[in-house]
Amino acid sequence: MKFSGLVLGALALVSGAIAVDIQKSVIITYKENTPDSVIQQDKKAILDDGGVITHEYTLMKGFSAKVNAKTLESVSAASESYATIEEDKVVSTL
Repeated sequence: MKFSGLVLGALALVSGAIAVDIQKSVIITYKENTPDSVIQQDKKAILDDGGVITHEYTLMKGFSAKVNAKTLESVSAASESYATIEEDKVVSTL
């Protein structure tokens, strides 16, 4: 009985840890008048929390990244007036 309780507790802990680390692929674009310091601050926040910058755009201000939900919320709140955040997914015309 004690063993099964221990196993169930361990499974609950592992599933909770996995849920926290789920990362979303997103595209974050910025208005032309956005200071570079804001963009660098957002990149740093993503990298510091274990995210990955997957691409940096050159024709527009922005980048794509894999980031966890908690970090995405904080970046969104901090850059609300500058940034547009979209899920990175395949789009088709059909």
